[in-house]
Formats: sequence, structure tokens, C-alpha cells
Amino acid sequence: MHIPPNWGTFFALIVSFLVFWFIFSRLFFRPFLNLLSERERRFKDLNDRTELLIKQAREAEAERESRLAEVRKGAIARREAERRKAEAEATEMMERAKAEAREALERVRVKIEAELKAAERELEQMGHSLASELAERVLGRPLNSGAATGKNN
Repeated sequence: MHIPPNWGTFFALIVSFLVFWFIFSRLFFRPFLNLLSERERRFKDLNDRTELLIKQAREAEAERESRLAEVRKGAIARREAERRKAEAEATEMMERAKAEAREALERVRVKIEAELKAAERELEQMGHSLASELAERVLGRPLNSGAATGKNN
């Protein structure tokens, strides 16, 4: 059995479908699709911005590391220069102290030699006077004063 189509109902269904499609597309589908495309565009923009910020952060980190390395090199160079300067000053101070010690030793040596020579002269004079005195006592008479005085001078 064959049921003939009801063309009036068919066209009413087609018309109602098209009307509902038009209404739903205007009220729901287009705004929803626009919302989805806007969301997708914002996500893409956010993703691009995030990638840009990550790139900038990496560049800033690299620059910071570079500057930090330069600062470290500068600090090491300054520390090394200060160390060398301190070593040079210490060496200079040691040399000055050694020179002063040598000079002091030389002055003391000269002073001791002078005192030693003076003591030798004094001992020699004492020896001469003791020898004269001993000779006078042994002989029991005074010695020739001209000869004794000649020896004393």
C-alpha cells in the first residue's frame, strides 16, 4: 500500500523548518558561533602574547645572566687588583723593615766597634799604667817619668 504524500503538510514542515532555522540561526547559532570564534581569537591572541612574554622573559634572563657575568668578572678583576696591590704594599713594607733593620744593625755594629776600640784603648792605657806601677813596685823606685809619659801618649 502506498500512502500518497501530503504536499501541504510537507511544505508547511519545510517552511516551518526554514523559519525556525532562520530564527535559531539569528538568535542562537550566529551569536554562539561568533562567541566561539571570538573565544578562539582571544585564545590565539593570549597564546601569541604568552609566547611573546616567554620570549621576552628568556631574553631578559639571558641579559641578566650576561650582566651578572660581567659584574662577576669586574668584581674578580677588582679583587685580584686589590690583592696584588696589598701584596705589593706588604712586600714594600717588608723591604723597608728589612732595610731599617739592616741600618739599625749597622749603627749598632758601628757603635759596638767604636765602644770596643775605646775599651781596647782604655785597656791598653790601663795595661801601661798597671805595668808602670808594677815595675815601680818591683824596683822599689819611681820609673823615669819622661819615658813613662812618652809611652802614655
